[in-house]
Amino acid sequence: MTKKFSKTIMVTGGAGFIGSHVIRLFATKYPSYHLVNADALTYAGNPENLKDIEANPNYTFEKADITDEAKIFELFEKYAFDAVIHLAAESHVDRSIMDPLAFVKTNVIGTVTLLNACRKYWKDKMDGKLFYHVSTDEVYGSLGEEGFFTEHTPYDPHSPYSASKASSDHFVMAYHDTYGIPVVMSNCSNNYGSHHFPEKLIPLMINNIKNSRPLPVYGKGENVRDWLFVEDHARAIDVIFHKGRNGQSYNVGGFNEWKNLDLVFLLCRIMDQKLGRPEGTSAELITYVKDRPGHDLRYAIDATKLNKELGWSPSLQFEEGLEKTVDWYLDNEEWVKHITSGDYQHYYKDQYEQR
Repeated sequence: MTKKFSKTIMVTGGAGFIGSHVIRLFATKYPSYHLVNADALTYAGNPENLKDIEANPNYTFEKADITDEAKIFELFEKYAFDAVIHLAAESHVDRSIMDPLAFVKTNVIGTVTLLNACRKYWKDKMDGKLFYHVSTDEVYGSLGEEGFFTEHTPYDPHSPYSASKASSDHFVMAYHDTYGIPVVMSNCSNNYGSHHFPEKLIPLMINNIKNSRPLPVYGKGENVRDWLFVEDHARAIDVIFHKGRNGQSYNVGGFNEWKNLDLVFLLCRIMDQKLGRPEGTSAELITYVKDRPGHDLRYAIDATKLNKELGWSPSLQFEEGLEKTVDWYLDNEEWVKHITSGDYQHYYKDQYEQR
Protein backbone atom coordinates (compact mmCIF):
# COMPACT_ATOMS: atom_id res chain seq x y z
CA MET A 1 0.00 0.00 0.00
CA THR A 2 1.38 3.37 -0.99
CA LYS A 3 -0.69 5.44 1.40
CA LYS A 4 -0.35 5.45 5.15
CA PHE A 5 -3.73 5.14 6.89
CA SER A 6 -4.41 6.13 10.47
CA LYS A 7 -6.49 3.00 11.06
CA THR A 8 -7.10 -0.23 9.14
CA ILE A 9 -10.47 -1.86 9.79
CA MET A 10 -11.73 -5.26 8.71
CA VAL A 11 -15.48 -5.13 8.05
CA THR A 12 -16.90 -8.64 7.76
CA GLY A 13 -19.99 -9.02 5.62
CA GLY A 14 -19.43 -5.61 4.09
CA ALA A 15 -21.15 -6.53 0.83
CA GLY A 16 -24.39 -7.27 2.68
CA PHE A 17 -27.30 -5.02 3.54
CA ILE A 18 -26.12 -3.37 6.77
CA GLY A 19 -22.42 -3.88 6.05
CA SER A 20 -22.52 -1.95 2.78
CA HIS A 21 -24.10 1.04 4.51
CA VAL A 22 -21.46 0.92 7.26
CA ILE A 23 -18.59 0.78 4.75
CA ARG A 24 -20.09 3.60 2.66
CA LEU A 25 -20.41 5.81 5.75
CA PHE A 26 -16.92 5.06 7.10
CA ALA A 27 -15.12 5.25 3.74
CA THR A 28 -16.72 8.61 3.00
CA LYS A 29 -16.55 10.15 6.47
CA TYR A 30 -13.06 8.91 7.40
CA PRO A 31 -10.73 9.12 4.38
CA SER A 32 -7.77 8.33 6.64
CA TYR A 33 -9.29 4.92 7.53
CA HIS A 34 -8.59 1.90 5.33
CA LEU A 35 -11.74 -0.24 5.08
CA VAL A 36 -11.10 -3.87 4.12
CA ASN A 37 -14.34 -5.59 3.20
CA ALA A 38 -14.08 -9.34 3.93
CA ASP A 39 -17.12 -11.07 2.48
CA ALA A 40 -17.75 -14.62 1.25
CA LEU A 41 -20.36 -13.34 -1.25
CA THR A 42 -23.00 -15.88 -0.34
CA TYR A 43 -26.57 -15.28 -1.54
CA ALA A 44 -27.00 -12.00 0.38
CA GLY A 45 -23.53 -10.58 -0.25
CA ASN A 46 -23.61 -8.38 -3.32
CA PRO A 47 -20.57 -6.33 -4.39
CA GLU A 48 -22.89 -4.19 -6.53
CA ASN A 49 -24.04 -2.68 -3.22
CA LEU A 50 -20.76 -0.74 -3.13
CA LYS A 51 -20.30 0.22 -6.77
CA ASP A 52 -20.38 3.89 -5.84
CA ILE A 53 -17.34 3.72 -3.56
CA GLU A 54 -15.37 0.71 -4.83
CA ALA A 55 -12.83 2.99 -6.54
CA ASN A 56 -12.12 4.91 -3.32
CA PRO A 57 -8.42 4.71 -2.39
CA ASN A 58 -9.33 3.75 1.18
CA TYR A 59 -11.54 0.78 0.24
CA THR A 60 -10.36 -2.78 -0.49
CA PHE A 61 -12.40 -5.90 -1.16
CA GLU A 62 -11.22 -9.36 -0.11
CA LYS A 63 -13.29 -12.44 -0.81
CA ALA A 64 -13.12 -14.40 2.42
CA ASP A 65 -15.20 -16.84 4.45
CA ILE A 66 -14.95 -16.05 8.17
CA THR A 67 -14.94 -19.79 8.96
CA ASP A 68 -11.73 -20.23 6.93
CA GLU A 69 -9.06 -19.81 9.60
CA ALA A 70 -6.13 -19.85 7.17
CA LYS A 71 -7.67 -17.06 5.07
CA ILE A 72 -8.59 -14.94 8.08
CA PHE A 73 -5.09 -15.29 9.54
CA GLU A 74 -3.65 -14.43 6.13
CA LEU A 75 -5.66 -11.19 6.06
CA PHE A 76 -4.54 -10.26 9.58
CA GLU A 77 -0.93 -10.82 8.48
CA LYS A 78 -1.42 -8.78 5.32
CA TYR A 79 -3.25 -5.76 6.76
CA ALA A 80 -2.36 -5.70 10.49
CA PHE A 81 -5.91 -4.71 11.41
CA ASP A 82 -6.47 -2.20 14.18
CA ALA A 83 -10.13 -3.14 14.48
CA VAL A 84 -12.82 -5.53 13.29
CA ILE A 85 -16.45 -4.56 12.72
CA HIS A 86 -18.11 -7.95 12.58
CA LEU A 87 -21.36 -7.96 10.60
CA ALA A 88 -21.06 -11.21 8.61
CA ALA A 89 -23.87 -13.56 9.59
CA GLU A 90 -26.54 -15.87 8.37
CA SER A 91 -29.56 -13.84 9.37
CA HIS A 92 -32.82 -15.18 7.92
CA VAL A 93 -34.96 -17.03 10.47
CA ASP A 94 -36.76 -19.14 7.86
CA ARG A 95 -33.44 -20.37 6.46
CA SER A 96 -32.24 -21.21 9.97
CA ILE A 97 -35.26 -23.45 10.50
CA MET A 98 -34.40 -25.33 7.28
CA ASP A 99 -30.63 -25.55 7.88
CA PRO A 100 -29.58 -24.83 11.49
CA LEU A 101 -26.02 -26.11 11.04
CA ALA A 102 -25.19 -23.45 8.45
CA PHE A 103 -26.04 -20.83 11.08
CA VAL A 104 -23.88 -22.53 13.70
CA LYS A 105 -20.94 -22.61 11.28
CA THR A 106 -21.11 -18.98 10.21
CA ASN A 107 -22.46 -17.24 13.29
CA VAL A 108 -20.66 -19.24 15.99
CA ILE A 109 -17.59 -20.86 14.42
CA GLY A 110 -17.00 -17.83 12.18
CA THR A 111 -17.12 -15.43 15.13
CA VAL A 112 -14.75 -17.57 17.20
CA THR A 113 -12.36 -17.82 14.23
CA LEU A 114 -12.22 -14.01 14.08
CA LEU A 115 -11.73 -13.76 17.84
CA ASN A 116 -8.88 -16.27 17.64
CA ALA A 117 -7.22 -14.12 14.99
CA CYS A 118 -7.54 -11.07 17.23
CA ARG A 119 -6.13 -13.03 20.16
CA LYS A 120 -3.13 -14.17 18.10
CA TYR A 121 -2.25 -10.93 16.34
CA TRP A 122 -3.14 -8.47 19.08
CA LYS A 123 -1.71 -10.36 22.07
CA ASP A 124 1.36 -8.14 22.41
CA LYS A 125 -0.50 -4.85 22.06
CA MET A 126 -4.20 -4.59 22.83
CA ASP A 127 -4.13 -0.78 23.15
CA GLY A 128 -5.92 0.89 20.25
CA LYS A 129 -7.50 -2.37 19.08
CA LEU A 130 -11.24 -3.14 19.01
CA PHE A 131 -13.51 -6.03 18.11
CA TYR A 132 -17.01 -4.69 17.44
CA HIS A 133 -19.66 -7.40 17.29
CA VAL A 134 -22.99 -6.48 15.66
CA SER A 135 -25.86 -8.62 16.90
CA THR A 136 -29.66 -8.70 17.06
CA ASP A 137 -32.52 -8.10 19.47
CA GLU A 138 -33.79 -11.60 18.68
CA VAL A 139 -31.39 -13.05 21.25
CA TYR A 140 -33.73 -11.72 23.95
CA GLY A 141 -36.69 -13.83 22.83
CA SER A 142 -40.23 -12.51 22.81
CA LEU A 143 -42.02 -9.74 24.70
CA GLY A 144 -45.64 -9.58 25.76
CA GLU A 145 -47.77 -6.55 25.00
CA GLU A 146 -45.71 -4.35 27.33
CA GLY A 147 -42.07 -3.81 28.24
CA PHE A 148 -38.83 -3.37 26.29
CA PHE A 149 -35.55 -5.16 25.78
CA THR A 150 -32.69 -3.53 27.69
CA GLU A 151 -29.02 -4.46 27.85
CA HIS A 152 -29.83 -6.41 31.04
CA THR A 153 -32.67 -8.50 29.57
CA PRO A 154 -31.85 -12.23 29.96
CA TYR A 155 -31.20 -14.08 26.72
CA ASP A 156 -34.04 -16.36 25.62
CA PRO A 157 -33.60 -17.29 21.91
CA HIS A 158 -36.37 -19.22 20.18
CA SER A 159 -35.04 -19.97 16.69
CA PRO A 160 -31.81 -21.55 15.43
CA TYR A 161 -30.86 -18.11 14.08
CA SER A 162 -31.30 -16.29 17.39
CA ALA A 163 -29.66 -19.17 19.30
CA SER A 164 -26.59 -18.95 17.05
CA LYS A 165 -26.37 -15.17 17.52
CA ALA A 166 -26.80 -15.53 21.29
CA SER A 167 -23.94 -18.01 21.33
CA SER A 168 -21.72 -15.65 19.34
CA ASP A 169 -22.53 -12.81 21.75
CA HIS A 170 -21.46 -14.97 24.69
CA PHE A 171 -18.19 -15.92 22.98
CA VAL A 172 -17.36 -12.27 22.33
CA MET A 173 -17.81 -11.33 25.96
CA ALA A 174 -15.98 -14.50 27.10
CA TYR A 175 -12.95 -13.59 24.98
CA HIS A 176 -13.03 -10.11 26.48
CA ASP A 177 -13.11 -11.49 30.02
CA THR A 178 -10.65 -14.35 29.44
CA TYR A 179 -8.12 -12.91 27.01
CA GLY A 180 -8.57 -9.16 27.48
CA ILE A 181 -9.64 -8.46 23.90
CA PRO A 182 -11.19 -4.97 23.72
CA VAL A 183 -14.79 -5.41 22.56
CA VAL A 184 -18.04 -3.56 22.14
CA MET A 185 -21.33 -5.08 21.05
CA SER A 186 -24.66 -3.80 19.81
CA ASN A 187 -28.02 -5.52 19.46
CA CYS A 188 -30.32 -3.90 16.93
CA SER A 189 -33.96 -4.14 15.96
CA ASN A 190 -35.23 -4.90 12.44
CA ASN A 191 -33.50 -2.79 9.79
CA TYR A 192 -35.05 -1.45 6.60
CA GLY A 193 -33.76 0.64 3.71
CA SER A 194 -31.99 0.34 0.38
CA HIS A 195 -29.95 -2.69 -0.78
CA HIS A 196 -31.93 -5.16 1.35
CA PHE A 197 -32.08 -8.74 0.05
CA PRO A 198 -35.59 -9.26 -1.38
CA GLU A 199 -36.56 -12.24 0.78
CA LYS A 200 -36.87 -9.95 3.82
CA LEU A 201 -40.30 -8.53 4.66
CA ILE A 202 -40.22 -4.95 3.35
CA PRO A 203 -38.32 -5.49 0.07
CA LEU A 204 -40.30 -8.68 -0.54
CA MET A 205 -43.58 -6.80 -0.19
CA ILE A 206 -42.38 -3.90 -2.36
CA ASN A 207 -41.30 -6.26 -5.12
CA ASN A 208 -44.47 -8.36 -4.93
CA ILE A 209 -46.76 -5.31 -4.92
CA LYS A 210 -44.95 -3.90 -7.94
CA ASN A 211 -45.44 -7.18 -9.80
CA SER A 212 -49.01 -7.80 -8.50
CA ARG A 213 -48.00 -11.00 -6.71
CA PRO A 214 -49.50 -12.32 -3.45
CA LEU A 215 -48.28 -10.67 -0.24
CA PRO A 216 -47.66 -13.50 2.24
CA VAL A 217 -48.37 -12.54 5.86
CA TYR A 218 -47.61 -15.05 8.63
CA GLY A 219 -50.54 -16.07 10.84
CA LYS A 220 -52.83 -13.10 11.47
CA GLY A 221 -50.07 -10.54 10.98
CA GLU A 222 -50.10 -9.61 14.68
CA ASN A 223 -46.36 -10.01 15.30
CA VAL A 224 -44.82 -6.68 16.31
CA ARG A 225 -41.37 -5.45 15.32
CA ASP A 226 -39.39 -2.29 16.07
CA TRP A 227 -38.10 -0.89 12.75
CA LEU A 228 -34.79 0.97 12.36
CA PHE A 229 -33.68 2.82 9.21
CA VAL A 230 -30.42 1.19 8.11
CA GLU A 231 -28.60 4.52 7.67
CA ASP A 232 -29.47 5.37 11.28
CA HIS A 233 -28.06 1.99 12.30
CA ALA A 234 -24.83 2.78 10.44
CA ARG A 235 -24.62 6.09 12.34
CA ALA A 236 -25.10 4.22 15.60
CA ILE A 237 -22.30 1.81 14.70
CA ASP A 238 -20.08 4.81 13.95
CA VAL A 239 -20.80 6.33 17.37
CA ILE A 240 -20.38 3.05 19.28
CA PHE A 241 -17.16 2.22 17.42
CA HIS A 242 -15.60 5.54 18.37
CA LYS A 243 -17.13 6.24 21.78
CA GLY A 244 -18.50 2.96 23.19
CA ARG A 245 -17.00 1.72 26.44
CA ASN A 246 -14.84 -1.40 26.39
CA GLY A 247 -16.78 -4.52 27.36
CA GLN A 248 -20.17 -2.84 27.01
CA SER A 249 -23.20 -3.68 24.88
CA TYR A 250 -25.64 -1.15 23.45
CA ASN A 251 -29.17 -1.68 22.19
CA VAL A 252 -30.03 0.11 18.95
CA GLY A 253 -33.71 0.62 18.18
CA GLY A 254 -35.97 2.82 16.14
CA PHE A 255 -38.54 3.57 18.89
CA ASN A 256 -40.92 2.49 16.17
CA GLU A 257 -43.21 -0.52 16.72
CA TRP A 258 -45.48 -1.86 13.99
CA LYS A 259 -47.63 -4.93 13.64
CA ASN A 260 -46.66 -6.81 10.50
CA LEU A 261 -50.13 -6.48 9.03
CA ASP A 262 -50.30 -2.73 9.68
CA LEU A 263 -46.89 -2.33 8.06
CA VAL A 264 -48.01 -4.22 4.96
CA PHE A 265 -51.15 -2.08 4.69
CA LEU A 266 -49.00 1.07 4.94
CA LEU A 267 -46.70 -0.23 2.21
CA CYS A 268 -49.73 -0.99 0.05
CA ARG A 269 -50.99 2.60 0.41
CA ILE A 270 -47.57 4.07 -0.41
CA MET A 271 -47.11 1.77 -3.40
CA ASP A 272 -50.60 2.50 -4.76
CA GLN A 273 -49.74 6.22 -4.68
CA LYS A 274 -46.32 5.73 -6.28
CA LEU A 275 -47.63 3.42 -9.01
CA GLY A 276 -50.78 5.43 -9.73
CA ARG A 277 -53.10 2.62 -8.72
CA PRO A 278 -56.51 3.12 -7.08
CA GLU A 279 -56.16 3.08 -3.28
CA GLY A 280 -56.78 -0.43 -1.94
CA THR A 281 -55.62 -2.23 -5.08
CA SER A 282 -52.43 -3.62 -3.54
CA ALA A 283 -54.09 -4.55 -0.25
CA GLU A 284 -56.19 -7.07 -2.15
CA LEU A 285 -52.98 -9.06 -2.70
CA ILE A 286 -52.55 -9.80 1.03
CA THR A 287 -52.55 -13.55 1.65
CA TYR A 288 -52.38 -15.14 5.09
CA VAL A 289 -50.03 -18.11 5.36
CA LYS A 290 -49.28 -20.63 8.11
CA ASP A 291 -47.24 -19.10 10.92
CA ARG A 292 -43.62 -20.18 11.16
CA PRO A 293 -42.43 -22.28 14.14
CA GLY A 294 -41.12 -20.36 17.16
CA HIS A 295 -42.34 -17.02 15.78
CA ASP A 296 -41.72 -14.41 18.50
CA LEU A 297 -44.74 -12.19 19.13
CA ARG A 298 -43.11 -8.85 19.85
CA TYR A 299 -39.70 -7.17 19.84
CA ALA A 300 -39.15 -3.68 21.21
CA ILE A 301 -35.79 -2.06 21.99
CA ASP A 302 -35.04 0.41 24.76
CA ALA A 303 -32.13 2.42 23.31
CA THR A 304 -31.92 4.81 26.28
CA LYS A 305 -28.36 3.79 27.17
CA LEU A 306 -27.11 4.58 23.65
CA ASN A 307 -28.98 7.88 23.65
CA LYS A 308 -27.86 9.07 27.09
CA GLU A 309 -24.24 7.85 27.00
CA LEU A 310 -23.36 8.47 23.36
CA GLY A 311 -26.01 10.92 22.12
CA TRP A 312 -27.47 8.79 19.32
CA SER A 313 -31.13 8.90 18.27
CA PRO A 314 -32.98 7.96 15.06
CA SER A 315 -33.08 10.69 12.41
CA LEU A 316 -36.21 9.76 10.45
CA GLN A 317 -39.87 9.15 11.13
CA PHE A 318 -40.89 5.71 9.87
CA GLU A 319 -43.23 6.91 7.13
CA GLU A 320 -40.48 9.15 5.74
CA GLY A 321 -37.91 6.36 5.83
CA LEU A 322 -40.34 3.92 4.24
CA GLU A 323 -41.08 6.33 1.38
CA LYS A 324 -37.34 6.76 0.78
CA THR A 325 -36.98 2.98 0.76
CA VAL A 326 -39.84 2.48 -1.71
CA ASP A 327 -38.42 5.20 -3.97
CA TRP A 328 -35.01 3.52 -3.97
CA TYR A 329 -36.42 0.14 -5.04
CA LEU A 330 -38.58 1.69 -7.74
CA ASP A 331 -35.59 3.71 -9.01
CA ASN A 332 -33.22 0.72 -9.00
CA GLU A 333 -35.07 -1.92 -10.99
CA GLU A 334 -31.82 -3.29 -12.44
CA TRP A 335 -30.42 -3.98 -8.97
CA VAL A 336 -33.62 -5.80 -8.04
CA LYS A 337 -33.58 -7.81 -11.28
CA HIS A 338 -29.95 -8.76 -10.80
CA ILE A 339 -30.40 -9.94 -7.25
CA THR A 340 -33.68 -11.80 -7.80
CA SER A 341 -32.28 -13.55 -10.88
CA GLY A 342 -28.88 -14.28 -9.37
CA ASP A 343 -27.08 -12.20 -12.04
CA TYR A 344 -25.43 -10.10 -9.33
CA GLN A 345 -23.17 -13.09 -8.65
CA HIS A 346 -21.45 -12.44 -11.99
CA TYR A 347 -20.47 -8.95 -10.87
CA TYR A 348 -17.65 -10.18 -8.65
CA LYS A 349 -16.18 -12.27 -11.47
CA ASP A 350 -16.39 -9.37 -13.90
CA GLN A 351 -14.95 -6.82 -11.48
CA TYR A 352 -12.34 -8.84 -9.64
CA GLU A 353 -11.59 -12.30 -10.98
CA GLN A 354 -10.93 -11.17 -14.55
CA ARG A 355 -8.58 -8.33 -13.66
